[in-house]
Amino acid sequence: MKRSKLVQDRDGWETISSDRHFASAHLEVLTDHVRTPTRPKPRSWTVVHRKAAVIVAPMTHDEKIVLIRQERVPIRAAIWEMPAGQIDNMLEPDQKEIEAVALSELREEAGYELAKDGELIALGHYFSSPGFTDEHGYFFLARPVEPCADYVRDEAESILDCRAFGVEEIWRMIAENEIRDANTLSMWARLAARGFLSRDAR
Repeated sequence: MKRSKLVQDRDGWETISSDRHFASAHLEVLTDHVRTPTRPKPRSWTVVHRKAAVIVAPMTHDEKIVLIRQERVPIRAAIWEMPAGQIDNMLEPDQKEIEAVALSELREEAGYELAKDGELIALGHYFSSPGFTDEHGYFFLARPVEPCADYVRDEAESILDCRAFGVEEIWRMIAENEIRDANTLSMWARLAARGFLSRDAR
């Protein structure tokens, strides 16, 4: 699995060698031996390479945010999240590919699509857990969205519910630890920082 263009040796970083321990279609586990800008002696670090993802914040005409409730096997719980999904192109995809995946996940996971006057706004990217993985996600705000007329939920998905929440309700859910998904929390911070969240939206 090749590294993303977002993760490259430069500015004093140098990969001396890599030992692969495990690889599948979704991730790769390596021990990288890396010289850093501040440490001339190489360090050994276990790294998980993982496909990039998209995270979509679907906003309705009345400025509510659509969340899905999904079963997550690793944590043995069902949690509220924004729609998200991996990008199958393991090399760095172009912007059109990334946007296509975002719209696809919006439809497949939430059953929503952009309204005729809708827009998909790119909000940058983030690293989910840079202490052990180079996994990163691309943020998108989709607004306004509306339910797909012909939507049928895929039986293979582990999605139990899908609802539109007011901004104040989501602030409460975050404060009370009802929302614990890193993708969703990070997206919420980005939306707030960019001024897309109106505290008046109920």
